[in-house]
Amino acid sequence: ETLVVYLRDGRTLIGILRCIDQFANLVLHRTIERIHVGKKYGDIERGVIIIRGENVVLLGEWDQERARKSGLQEISVEEILEAQREEQQQQQHQQTLRAKFMKERGLTLTPEIGPDDMY
Repeated sequence: ETLVVYLRDGRTLIGILRCIDQFANLVLHRTIERIHVGKKYGDIERGVIIIRGENVVLLGEWDQERARKSGLQEISVEEILEAQREEQQQQQHQQTLRAKFMKERGLTLTPEIGPDDMY
């Protein structure tokens, strides 16, 4: 059965379930990591992967037909990694501007919640 797994660090993995235990540790086969940026996505082949249960946020059955109808555009790995890097730079720039804005007004910007603090 093909599953989609969302992890605490924000990654999305899609693969065939081979094993699961009482702690929700997973072994996925023929796994891909799907990276989304806007309405585009790219897939990186990861092969066999072991996931600790504590890192799983959401787990569900993957519906290939529904995914095809999503309206998302598939692009190459190089293009999606570049788009992801640009998106991260833009977010970092926005955070820098926000910190500067707050500092000019004598306020302290508390660090945003990171992925490890969310769950």
